[in-house]
Amino acid sequence: MSKPVLSILLCLLFCSGLHSQNLSDLIISEAMPGCPGSITDDYGNNSDWIEIFNTSQGTVNFAGCFLTDDLSNLRKSQITKDDRSTKIGPRQVVLLYAAGNSALGTYYLNFTLPVGGTVYLVSNDGRTIIDSLKIPATLPEGMSISKFAHDNKELLFDDIHPSSPSPRSLNGRHEQKTKSQIMKETDPHGWILTLIAVSVVFSALLILFLIYNLSGNIFTGKYKRRPGHHKADDETAAAIAMALELASGDDAVPAAIAMALHLYSDDGAHDIEPGFITIQDKPSAWRNKNLMFRKTTRKI
Repeated sequence: MSKPVLSILLCLLFCSGLHSQNLSDLIISEAMPGCPGSITDDYGNNSDWIEIFNTSQGTVNFAGCFLTDDLSNLRKSQITKDDRSTKIGPRQVVLLYAAGNSALGTYYLNFTLPVGGTVYLVSNDGRTIIDSLKIPATLPEGMSISKFAHDNKELLFDDIHPSSPSPRSLNGRHEQKTKSQIMKETDPHGWILTLIAVSVVFSALLILFLIYNLSGNIFTGKYKRRPGHHKADDETAAAIAMALELASGDDAVPAAIAMALHLYSDDGAHDIEPGFITIQDKPSAWRNKNLMFRKTTRKI
């Protein structure tokens, strides 16, 4: 077998698997025995009807599937494969008429709904039951039996009970309110939404201002660590008192003490010795004699 033929076969098998998987997303969402208050079919008759709902987010083609009310005959009524309209869009429904004559059209079945019985949706293989719905014998007149979603995401339809007929529409959808509708009722003038939006914007601007201001001051050196101030201990106080006693009128000694205290308080240059505070000798450009002379040229 050549590679192109093998590739085509694999693609067909893959597509067939996807198709089977999509059929499992179909459910019988509603069913109703015909009565004078029900809808009419294309021929003006009050036929029984069955609603099929696509729970997935993709389009499903249900051509070739079967519907039946008899477990011993799962292929009782088949949906024709020749009609291209047998596709259900995402979260859409299709209506089938249980008129007892499938020759009337693609969406007509050759049986009527059994009150107190069960209707089954069977896959196109004629063996796999996709979904079922039991019609209670005590169903009130003018009511249908419907499946409702258990959660807000409409993934699990396990709430089954009689309801007002809602053909061609998702059960309960007309009763559910969207978030925008709830917000409109809660805040008709939009003041709450406006206040929330303005608060979010100003909060974001304030956070950005603090971040940029702090980072800018850090990078520019504005927030440098200031040298700590040391408390004068007993040895420092004794050294100051001794120096003042030895000053004996010499103005240079108090000046030196003042300078030493200034440097000591600012973590400047000083010797750390018990009882003494001295100034360390630092080189200065003023002592460079080369800078005190200018080179001149003299013409002779």
